[in-house]
Amino acid sequence: MTNISQEQEVRPELIALEGITALMDNKFRVPFTQFRFGIDPIIGLVPIAGNIAGFLISGLIIVSMIRYGASRKLVLLMMGNIILDFLVGLVPILGIIFDVTYKANRRNYHLLDEHYDEGKHRGSGWGIIFMVLLLLLLLIVGLVYLSIKLFDLLKYLLS
Repeated sequence: MTNISQEQEVRPELIALEGITALMDNKFRVPFTQFRFGIDPIIGLVPIAGNIAGFLISGLIIVSMIRYGASRKLVLLMMGNIILDFLVGLVPILGIIFDVTYKANRRNYHLLDEHYDEGKHRGSGWGIIFMVLLLLLLLIVGLVYLSIKLFDLLKYLLS
């Protein structure tokens, strides 16, 4: 991940955000390794409540990023990261492993950094919204189809 204070103009308003994302995802290092983790997986050890707390903290980080100029498209990408982190985090053991490796907050900070430095992730985000709605529609159609087939199978087995 890039460091805003190296090789670029320092943006003072983002220094605090970088510190918070580092605390959540990279603050601690396992001795004698390059493996880093933050408090997000530690918070996630508390079933459900820990995942909700981590999700809320990540949400507050996104709100701060919005204040510093994140576009709607960028916000949608960042929300996708924290929603994925939250949902997988609900699965025992797998959720902790995912938190340690996925690092949604660092990914979001990196997206914001790209937004500022490279002009990426600009726009309204309607393409993302359209794709999500299309996927949800396909999921619903698939579930309805499976339900009908299971009902037919159940009817056949009971007759």
